[in-house]
Amino acid sequence: MKRLIVAITGASGVIYGVRALELLRETADVETHLVLTPAAIRTINAELDMTGDAVRALADHVHSHRDIGASISSGSFVTEGMLVAPCSIKSLSGIAHSYNDELVIRAADVCLKERRRLVLMLRETPFHLGHIELMAQATRNGAIIMPPVPAFYHRPATVDDIVDQSVARALDLFGIAAPKIMRWNGRTSEVESPEDDDPGF
Repeated sequence: MKRLIVAITGASGVIYGVRALELLRETADVETHLVLTPAAIRTINAELDMTGDAVRALADHVHSHRDIGASISSGSFVTEGMLVAPCSIKSLSGIAHSYNDELVIRAADVCLKERRRLVLMLRETPFHLGHIELMAQATRNGAIIMPPVPAFYHRPATVDDIVDQSVARALDLFGIAAPKIMRWNGRTSEVESPEDDDPGF
């Protein structure tokens, strides 16, 4: 059984974390450990037709953001790693500087020190230099910065299609294949003109 930590912070885009939990429920042999920040609950109420309790119900285990002694705060509790979706700039800053004042940051720091995968779906734009330097520091520490930049080769018809593709790419980084996700297979676009040899660079 694989264990994956999912943290949802207060940035816009809580749908990414929620959808990750939903997809992981459909994936065999994955046990999820969820941490919700107070700001995440406010954002869930603002962006989704869900409550914090409804999101918690999607996870196998739920930990309070204040519980610095939770199982996931120890390196001896073996996991595949941690997905922070979405990741706020505040959380990025805490992770980059190992400022372990609450469970999201502590669990992320444990993943880094144990050389486990830490994927940060950073939700902010545009970036100033301070943001970029935080991303660089987190990357030097071992994190993977993965802003949820959408792809369009699968011709998404809905917002859910866009969200699912980004979440699936994030789960790929843990070796977890999300079900029912369209992937690029080298197929030529049907709308491409056959006489158009210009590569468009």
